[in-house]
Amino acid sequence: MAPRRGPTHGPRSSGRTIVNGQMHPAAPHHLPFFVPGPDGDDTLMVVMGIFLIVTVLYVGTLYWKLHSLPERMAHKSQKLQFEIVAVLGLISLFTHMHIFWIAGLLLAMIDLPDFSTPLRTIAGSVERIADATPPRPVPPEPDEVAAAEEGQGHA
Repeated sequence: MAPRRGPTHGPRSSGRTIVNGQMHPAAPHHLPFFVPGPDGDDTLMVVMGIFLIVTVLYVGTLYWKLHSLPERMAHKSQKLQFEIVAVLGLISLFTHMHIFWIAGLLLAMIDLPDFSTPLRTIAGSVERIADATPPRPVPPEPDEVAAAEEGQGHA
């Protein structure tokens, strides 16, 4: 006896499933919105994909804003150590070592005293003193020269 072939394996079905259009009696008559329809559209997957993309972009933007916080703080207050804070931020970004970010944040919050202005002033004063030429001695008058010579001869 030959094996019995179902509706998808018949000689004229060409591998397609034959659907008779009737619903199974155990199937619910109303399916929820997240169940894909017979056309293959998965609405929930599309909505969740868009939500995932938007969420990843938002969290990434929030991360970049948080990561650049020390640099923005140092830039707004015109700190002298702005470049150091920026370099610490880049090092922490590329090495994933948070201690550099914390050091940059602390450095951006602290006002370092301005040592460069007094040192520049001192350096400028020393330069002026070094460039100054001593005054030339005034030549003595001829009467004073003669008096000095006579004084030496009588001693």
